[in-house]
Amino acid sequence: MLNNTAHKLTKLKGFFLNKKTLIITYILLAVITALKQYAKGSFNNYLIFKHTYWHSVNFQNLYISYPEYMDTNHYGPIFSIIITPFALLPDGAGTILWNIANVSILLWGILSLPMKLNNRIIIGWICAHEALTALFSFQFNIALTGLLLLSFSYIYKQKEFRSALAIMIGTFVKLYGIVGLSFFFFIKNKGRFILSLIISFLICLALPMLISSPEFVFQSYQDWYHSLVEKNSLNASLNSAQDISVMGLARRLTQNPAISNLPFLIAGLSLFALPYLRIKQYKHLSFQLMLLASTLIFTVIFSSGSESPTYIIAFSGVAIWFLNQENKPNKLTISLFIFALVLTSLSPSDLFPNFIRKNYVQPYSLKALPCILIWLHIVYLMLVKDFSKFKLNQP
Repeated sequence: MLNNTAHKLTKLKGFFLNKKTLIITYILLAVITALKQYAKGSFNNYLIFKHTYWHSVNFQNLYISYPEYMDTNHYGPIFSIIITPFALLPDGAGTILWNIANVSILLWGILSLPMKLNNRIIIGWICAHEALTALFSFQFNIALTGLLLLSFSYIYKQKEFRSALAIMIGTFVKLYGIVGLSFFFFIKNKGRFILSLIISFLICLALPMLISSPEFVFQSYQDWYHSLVEKNSLNASLNSAQDISVMGLARRLTQNPAISNLPFLIAGLSLFALPYLRIKQYKHLSFQLMLLASTLIFTVIFSSGSESPTYIIAFSGVAIWFLNQENKPNKLTISLFIFALVLTSLSPSDLFPNFIRKNYVQPYSLKALPCILIWLHIVYLMLVKDFSKFKLNQP
């Protein structure tokens, strides 16, 4: 009896640690969410994305509200090229393939990480529910997470141009991609990387001109800047679905929307930068992975534009942190991880008590809290640990 149970558990473990199982699950999630939202007529984000192509080819402002979706676009002009193959399809097919493309890039990033295959697969499972949350709103944040992971992995593999291109694509779409530069000090051939950045910058700048014109694209960048400034001012509202951040937590707990981002950003950047003083630790992969986790979480918790679907970025950082330990996870690590799994990942779902979600989690931006605590823990580890002793994740 015991042998039979053990055999079944071994088979189950083998099933979930199979890369194909993970990939098929993600594709199924992408297809099912797209079909569900399309059937409900709930795919407004996709309509915004789709029309950036049509507005570009017709030289129409990319950053004003249109009757097709009664909302505004906040992605860079290059997005009109990225969405092109999907925009040319019927909406049903376009929504499905768009979700599949996003999870494919995310999985590409996760599976590219310089960690043991089992750990990479576990990271994929840990991120699955957060990816599901983002899939329901057709978010590009899924692919952006993959691009950030790829920018790190390509640096590790000394493929400077590919890393630079991933960083620039992410930056030109949503600015968040610029945080990929935080890995700069791990680059061995910095000159080649800088040259690759310049070339990638020019490519990303020129690409949207293929379907419009240089004048339209340069005007669009000005319009994009103004739209982001306006959006940032709206995010600080106590009733916004965004601002799930350190600043949002402070504003909503005090019920004071006038609290400035600046003191938090200064404090956050200072803490983020402190581990860079430990130059001798740069050579250790686990230190680099910890910085990757810190970067992914920092990007979200210090952005007033962060909303629930944005947390696929932060939660990938949580997963990397959890799998990147000196020994087996201790009680503090396990407690923080469970806290994040419940309050950050599961709180938007029906698995979480609706009363608590509507009366506490959403009004006070509590989804951010576990990630804030984990990020502080990561900073502490990076300041005090000797990462030469971290051996679990060597590829």
